[in-house]
Amino acid sequence: MPSQFDVVVVGAGAAGFMAAIFAAREGASVHVVERSRKGGKKIVVSGGGRCNVLPSEVDPSRYVTASSARTLRRMLLSWPLAEQRAFFEDDLGIPLAMEAETGKLFPASNRATDVRDGLLAAALRAGATFSFESSVSGLTPPEARGGLWRVDIANGEPLVSTRVVLATGGLSVPKTGSDGFGLRLAESLGHAMKPTYPALTPLLTDPAVHAPLAGVSLDVHVHAPAGKHGIRARGGFLFTHRGYSGPSVLDVSHLTTLARARGDAQEVRVQWDDWDADAWDRAFREPGAGLVLTTLRDRLPNRLAEALLTEAEVPGDRARADLRRDERKRLVRVLTEYPLPWTGDEGYKKAEVTGGGVTLSEVDPVTLESRRQSGLFLCGEILDAFGPIGGYNFMWAWSTGRAAGVASGARG
Repeated sequence: MPSQFDVVVVGAGAAGFMAAIFAAREGASVHVVERSRKGGKKIVVSGGGRCNVLPSEVDPSRYVTASSARTLRRMLLSWPLAEQRAFFEDDLGIPLAMEAETGKLFPASNRATDVRDGLLAAALRAGATFSFESSVSGLTPPEARGGLWRVDIANGEPLVSTRVVLATGGLSVPKTGSDGFGLRLAESLGHAMKPTYPALTPLLTDPAVHAPLAGVSLDVHVHAPAGKHGIRARGGFLFTHRGYSGPSVLDVSHLTTLARARGDAQEVRVQWDDWDADAWDRAFREPGAGLVLTTLRDRLPNRLAEALLTEAEVPGDRARADLRRDERKRLVRVLTEYPLPWTGDEGYKKAEVTGGGVTLSEVDPVTLESRRQSGLFLCGEILDAFGPIGGYNFMWAWSTGRAAGVASGARG
């Protein structure tokens, strides 16, 4: 006879762990099915193995959705940032420390495994049970099961439950086990979907015109015009052997991905320093015998300074005072409005998150229960929303996972 539970959670990632914790704390019998050995694989690899748990401040307008931005905001802020931080520090005993230059919150230990292990321990303490290295192969809705969900397990006995939480993630970083199974399952159960695409992914250029700059990194301003304003991002920028990466690039990459899918050209412009056009123009007009190359090297990495001078067709050994007007204008333009040549992206293989997914109107914004299937709750990356680099996507997972857990666990 199949094992029966009040709640079965499919997936032990960020949202799944949170759903299990809060459903079990409501007194429900909770069982989690996870295909990996310990769960939380994206937690463990995130932030270079440090795990950017949360941002220190949150701006809901920076999230991206093709659904209702108002609904997204309501779902996100259902668990305020201060309360989330208190949960990790006071409840799980994981002190967080802010990285001053980015505003990101990491575990003070700088160990992502502390976050995964802390969530697992909290779920076990609350009474949840787990089946690791176990995969769900299908779901049968209650109407065909006398009021109970049937959760089919590959190479194992099925489970039955009164409620199911789908927290399977999306398509990003497939090496962690994300294969889109939950997205396909949600669609098969009647949910309207927004087209999926890789987001927060490095850009490529073919030919690799900037391969000689591979390894050069700096903080920049990136602007990807779209609609009325487009997106502006400030942060790290890294030249790679195949293109470009770093938070500033990742934060605008979804626009290039979407444009490419439409067959459009998406412009990406880079300001290589905090100085704008007026500041650079004043610097080049300063009297004296200072060399143009020296002026650039004072603000930029050497290799980049030399490359930009070459692209602007300005001799580096030219004195500032000897710059012609047309040379000065070309140089200021490549320094502040550099058109970044890109031809593609790294796709889901290196994408931080999945864009698109289950349309937000398909779930109740308070409980995260499906409007299509009673007793089914959806949370985390499977939903049509993502944020920028900096802990925003974990905050979404924590918020929606908790809401789904509380509501599914409290049903009785």
